[in-house]
Amino acid sequence: MKDERTKNLSDRDQATRRADLVFELGMLRKTPRTGYQFLGTGEENVAEHSFRTALIGWMLAKRAGADESRTTLMCLFHDLAEARTGDFNYVNKMYDRAKVGEAMTHALAGTGLSSDVLPLWQELEATESLEAQLAHDADQLDFVANLKEQQDLGNPYAGEWMEGVQGRLLTDAGRELFAAIVSTDHKDWWFKGPDRSWWATKNGGRE
Repeated sequence: MKDERTKNLSDRDQATRRADLVFELGMLRKTPRTGYQFLGTGEENVAEHSFRTALIGWMLAKRAGADESRTTLMCLFHDLAEARTGDFNYVNKMYDRAKVGEAMTHALAGTGLSSDVLPLWQELEATESLEAQLAHDADQLDFVANLKEQQDLGNPYAGEWMEGVQGRLLTDAGRELFAAIVSTDHKDWWFKGPDRSWWATKNGGRE
């Protein structure tokens, strides 16, 4: 018996199903991360979160001597299911659960990509390999960076949240980057680069 949620897609060819997936991925741009509702400040969508998570995962894998490609791919796909389920924050999860495995299976069905993506997602869910642990930490560290920015901007609760996230980290590379993030002002990368006269003279000009 065919699954009622996907039965009308089963006859579509592989190219069409990949096109379907492209549009589905676009939903992540429209899917908000919901934890910020409780923090009171900050916002982002799942696509924004996934992009920086993938870059952090790549950095952590290089630092840890792990498989960079596998770690990065885990990060890229880790929240794919949220195009269908939405984002469940930690309060939501006290009362409800998303059928993430089904959502992943349905999203990839007929694309020819299931055998590549699903094992990566399952490895991440098991969190046993070094690459999976690094991808897990990258997911948390993207959140930490957002919390640090909100703390710098004056949210008094962001620091408490960062302490909670610290306990979730699984790797030395993750803990090292956590310490650096929480001790760095979020604006230093652009504000401290030029001499102060650069800003005083309108980007070095004389006007």
